[in-house]
Amino acid sequence: MRRVSLAVILLVVSAGCITGTPALDDEASNGTTAGPTAVPSEESPVDGVRVTVTEVVDGDTMHVAYANGSRETVRLLGVDTPETFSENDPSDFEGVPETEAGVACLGRAGEAASAYAVDRLEGESITLVFDEESDRRGYYGRLLAYVYVDGASFNHDLLREGHARVYPSTFTERERYERTEAEAREARRGLWSCIDDTSAAMTDSPATTDSPATETAMADGGGPLVVSEIHEDAAGNDNENLNDEYLVFRNVADRELDLSGWTVVDAADHEYTFPEGTTLAPDAELTVRTGSGTDTDSTVFWGADRAIWNNDGDVVVVRDASGSTVVRRSY
Repeated sequence: MRRVSLAVILLVVSAGCITGTPALDDEASNGTTAGPTAVPSEESPVDGVRVTVTEVVDGDTMHVAYANGSRETVRLLGVDTPETFSENDPSDFEGVPETEAGVACLGRAGEAASAYAVDRLEGESITLVFDEESDRRGYYGRLLAYVYVDGASFNHDLLREGHARVYPSTFTERERYERTEAEAREARRGLWSCIDDTSAAMTDSPATTDSPATETAMADGGGPLVVSEIHEDAAGNDNENLNDEYLVFRNVADRELDLSGWTVVDAADHEYTFPEGTTLAPDAELTVRTGSGTDTDSTVFWGADRAIWNNDGDVVVVRDASGSTVVRRSY
């Protein structure tokens, strides 16, 4: 009788192990979307699914890879940054005037949000945390998640820096997010500067505006350098007419820019570095041609042996000598 009882106990224990929740590491390695649904506090350790960001699509969307190589697209839960691939509707952003200037300002804000996301996330190992009050996937099949990088909530940081609004949906963090958005809007940080001055610069929060990186960051969202023209489709065969494929940059600051060591990169990581001593006067333009030639004050040459810029769309990224993103322009 004693042997029978012992067998029953062992059977019950074994059954409990079989039906228990799989370990998180197993889920992550299999590329599944299962995982924790509890939202960690700012003080608690982050427990979630570890992935690597392979590409930032825009301020609130990214492609990620699991350890086994499987891939997903993640949409940040609860936040919405201005669009970069389509026109924005100012009525979605409380207080922003529904004018052409308001639309243009939000476009610059979207580029600034994308540049911020690239700086914080691209190539980084992050943690995805899911919310039991929200759907696991959105309308387009993308994962909906809180993203934590170095223990900090990136979703919340976007709101605090004024790069996003709260997205109207159901999720656990909504009340806290709405308070943070209201604070950023009151301070006119980031996109919320569009409320009062639709030509105003998109800048980081006051806590970071004094840093050299911020001074030269977020152009096309209010920084000193903008892309004034992209001529990606050269006459005839692009590869046979490389110098008719070019970018034009303009200095919109009131001071000379020293571009020494700055880089221009496309989506495929082709890279050009501005030579030492390259400067750009206020309101002056500089053309970067894909082919070869002799550099002048107004034109420099990439020296590539084939076309760089895709005719059906690409991304122009400029980084300063310290590696901070200065311009991110999609077309």
